[in-house]
Amino acid sequence: MSTTAPDPTELATRRARIRDEHLRPAGERPASTARGLHHTALVSSDVEATIRFYQDVLGFPLTELIENRDYPGSSHFFFDIGNGNLLAFFDFPGLDVGPYAEVLGGLHHVAISVEPQRWEALVDQLTAAGIEHVVHSGVSVYFRDPDGARIELIADPLGEMYGEHVL
Repeated sequence: MSTTAPDPTELATRRARIRDEHLRPAGERPASTARGLHHTALVSSDVEATIRFYQDVLGFPLTELIENRDYPGSSHFFFDIGNGNLLAFFDFPGLDVGPYAEVLGGLHHVAISVEPQRWEALVDQLTAAGIEHVVHSGVSVYFRDPDGARIELIADPLGEMYGEHVL
């Protein structure tokens, strides 16, 4: 299947139109109806490998491990990623969920903000653990978890991205 790359000028024009039509200045935006992200849930093929990776390598403490109410025998477990936010996982023993895939409607990556000093130590930790990773712009590091989900650790503060306020 061959594809033709979209015209960058047309894409920029479209992005500008969407921005002009939908983005309100900060003082004119209504308050969000949400309180925050309670948790993001991913799928794990191996509970213990996932715990070792997220808790031991990344330093996200495991906060709970319970049975998944939606699939008997399945675990639902949670990691503290700071600021009252959780990263959660399910395993589905006996169910072939297939390999991780980035698809429309699926997960591209989870970006987790960390303090700049902690970010540098975590990049070193990924290297020491032999985990392939790519540093981008000196503040983001991208890597994959044991099941292939793409994770980003970003040293920018919450509400900022590469020096731009996004919130």
